[in-house]
Amino acid sequence: MTDPTQGPLLFLDVDGTLLPYAGARLPSTPDEWDRWQRPTNPQLARVEREHGPRLSALPCEPMWATAWMHDANTVIAPLLGIPELPVAPLPDAPEEDEPGVLHWKTRALVEFADGRAFVWVDDELGDLDRAWVAAHHDGPALLHRVDATTGLTAADLATIADWCLLHRSTP
Repeated sequence: MTDPTQGPLLFLDVDGTLLPYAGARLPSTPDEWDRWQRPTNPQLARVEREHGPRLSALPCEPMWATAWMHDANTVIAPLLGIPELPVAPLPDAPEEDEPGVLHWKTRALVEFADGRAFVWVDDELGDLDRAWVAAHHDGPALLHRVDATTGLTAADLATIADWCLLHRSTP
């Protein structure tokens, strides 16, 4: 089990969360997704650079929980002005999300957290994920869904900060 004196984990998604869609046509093939995850993606101009210092100030341990995997450190982290983050171990992302099915990240994130408090910030969270986490995770968890059109907001970050402060363990 992870050291309970550490702050909560913060699992960060990229697409629709830190990189809002705002009406963009999303990739539909693996090759298009590969190009989407490069610094040449014009949609990257929508990343809120002010979120970098705000994320760094949160009382938690941030890590990527995204299909971008390590590409998030080479593309997104520099835009936010944050250091490289650990990458949560995830299975391969499905080519298409199936409605009414547990999110493809849910089991892996709960297993990785191993009872430690965590926040998962994503635009694809649903009631099924919340119920599954409640039934299979022994620690506190906040599954915080953001609007994919606008992405993460200052209000979202305030909610996350308050939750992390409430669930931060002390030695």
